[in-house]
Amino acid sequence: MTDKPKLAIYWAAACGGCEIAVCNTHETVLDIDQHFDFCFCPCLLDTKKAEVESWPDGSILLTLFNGAIRTAENLEMARLMRRKSKLLVAFGSCAYEGCIPGLGNLVTPEETLRRVYQEQVTANQGALPPAINIPVPEGTLTLPSLLDRVYSLAQVVPVDYSMPGCPPEPHQIRNVMTLIMSGAPLPPKGSIIGAGTSTVCDECVKRREHKRVPGFKRVHEFLPDPDLCLLEQGMVCMGVATRDGCGGLCPKVDMPCIGCYGPTDGVIDQGAKMASTLGSILDIEPLRACHEGADMDAHADKAFAAIPDWAGTMYKFSLAEALLGRSRAGDKETSTEGTTP
Repeated sequence: MTDKPKLAIYWAAACGGCEIAVCNTHETVLDIDQHFDFCFCPCLLDTKKAEVESWPDGSILLTLFNGAIRTAENLEMARLMRRKSKLLVAFGSCAYEGCIPGLGNLVTPEETLRRVYQEQVTANQGALPPAINIPVPEGTLTLPSLLDRVYSLAQVVPVDYSMPGCPPEPHQIRNVMTLIMSGAPLPPKGSIIGAGTSTVCDECVKRREHKRVPGFKRVHEFLPDPDLCLLEQGMVCMGVATRDGCGGLCPKVDMPCIGCYGPTDGVIDQGAKMASTLGSILDIEPLRACHEGADMDAHADKAFAAIPDWAGTMYKFSLAEALLGRSRAGDKETSTEGTTP
């Protein structure tokens, strides 16, 4: 170890894209390496957990923690990295709001294991679910158990800052790391960093003309006008309910925003905000003159039926942090052998 401040990057329930995004900062990686002692990153370094446990609490200046909290091991490491870090950043959408792993909250852990290991995997001839403790000649192997649900990092430990994105854009990572390395004052604790304060719509280059749509369409059903707002063409574009900072990359290539930068300031539930928006822009004026409530209801039902997966659309990145948080079927918690935070 050197006298340089320590930097750690930890990977919980995530895909690895956040580590790649750090590499995509290009020459800034060299500046980071010059400024920090890169001390812990399981996918790149061979530093052992026992070594981290031996360091004094608060000895790591900055930990970029990516990944949701899905297993007992994820929870244990979140608590460990919180103790050892002066600054703990929820890095990327999985840590910030649960992201794609958070959609596991739509079912129970038992349903997840049954679906994966007993209904889908043809190589599992005995249809055996994973066991937590497995005896072998050398002793007992222990697998991390699933928690009762998927959590964001801030739901299990205090977080100093959150940096959204799936993954965060390299230019935003550069901005944040340059600020930290400069020694300049940091934003107030609890702030969202590496993102804007408005919506993706504000950085979208497409033209907006009107606010009413006759219905909704999926991306494979038509070729959109490349110059016109995708939402105004009936495509479910989450830009109106999503924080800016990505540069509006998806709409630039005629793909709808899928919401990876999370809710904007003042919005506590991204999916509810988007559902409200869709309800407000659906055009029912042609039916209003006939005063037929049933006709208007049928029109709305048909329009919204064109969106086949409401949870996967509205809460693709934010279910774990949403007001709903998980499936409420039966209105009772279901847990595995894991530890509930």
